[in-house]
Amino acid sequence: MKKILLALFASSLVFAPAAEAAKKRPAKTVASKACRQAKPVTKPSRAALRKQQIAHRVRAARYPVPEISDDPTQLDLKSTSALVIEQGEGRTLFAKNVDAVVPIASITKLMTAMVVLDAKLDLREAVAITDEDLDTVKHTRSRLKVGTVLTRDELLRLALMASENRSAAALARAYPGGSRAFVTAMNHKAYELGMVRTRFVDSTGLSSDNVSTAQDLARMVVAAYRYPVIQEYTTSTGYVVHTNAGRPLAFSNSNGLVKDSTWHIDVSKTGYISEAGRCLVMQARIAAKPVIIVLLDSWGRYTRIGDANRIKRWMEAAIAQPPG
Repeated sequence: MKKILLALFASSLVFAPAAEAAKKRPAKTVASKACRQAKPVTKPSRAALRKQQIAHRVRAARYPVPEISDDPTQLDLKSTSALVIEQGEGRTLFAKNVDAVVPIASITKLMTAMVVLDAKLDLREAVAITDEDLDTVKHTRSRLKVGTVLTRDELLRLALMASENRSAAALARAYPGGSRAFVTAMNHKAYELGMVRTRFVDSTGLSSDNVSTAQDLARMVVAAYRYPVIQEYTTSTGYVVHTNAGRPLAFSNSNGLVKDSTWHIDVSKTGYISEAGRCLVMQARIAAKPVIIVLLDSWGRYTRIGDANRIKRWMEAAIAQPPG
């Protein structure tokens, strides 16, 4: 009996380490399996690298300029407010004081044109210039004398192309309900377009109470671009009307850039009163990219044109620059 007990005790001493080792073995096996499943880190092949380079170039071609630049020194623009938007993507390319509420002068006439066209009034109807159309705010002059009769279409063209104030005033007066109803329609249209910081009090822009922001005006230009008539009339270089007195009157576009062959402009409107400074809005194509440009309160007579050209060169340089 003693021999049997001693034998059992000896076997337990032998197999105890083996049992402990057996308990540890599965963990070791799992760890080894995980190590075997882990893939070694390898460098991408030349074909993969080439594919990445092509993808980068495609993206660089599509998005050649910064997502947004709010650094007013980057382009050294003279306009107090400036905004450049890539129309297709809706991306802001450059922004400067875009939420400042300021007078917008004759940029107003884009809204005037949209209200006239939305009303589907007879563009062939004759409208006479009356004393009500005279400028009693800034006392500006016009070659359209009281008694001049033109069609609504001619008035619309002169208001858009040459920024003719009496034309714009007559368009509002000849609207169903008169000028007051017309201004109400202008503000309603602005509300529909999401121009929440915009207010109109007349159809000409002669009042400094016609105010908006660069951000709101970009929305208005996008909307105006949808009207083929506005595209045509705002980019015509000149037009001759024949008054009822039989006298031809030649008018030119107030934006000299429409005559520049290096520009492709689809919508254009200038504006000026002393409170607003020199203003310019455009829908143009720069290096085949459609952009909206808003320039407000430019302090010099020609600096809004200079600012537009600076924006054009900046974008063309960004597009021509190879990706790094």
